[in-house]
Amino acid sequence: MATSVKVDDRTKDLLERLQAEIRLETGERVTQQELLRRITEHGFESRDELVASFRDEWDGLTEAETEQWLSGTISSGTETDEDDIDEILYG
Repeated sequence: MATSVKVDDRTKDLLERLQAEIRLETGERVTQQELLRRITEHGFESRDELVASFRDEWDGLTEAETEQWLSGTISSGTETDEDDIDEILYG
């Protein structure tokens, strides 16, 4: 049973380009449904890599970026602890 899948214009264009390249290279016509099936199977076979591609790859600030960010910090001369912050935030 076939199910409709909505794709954006860029994805549709990429599928069409892949279809054309497969036809040029192999002489075989493939439907977008067959192409999506193969792409999905390939993604499932290498799912660790696929899942990892959705992870946030941000490694944090560099030391120089941290120093630049902290350079705007000033000392008020008053020591503040967690209880003080809780009192200010939550009353």
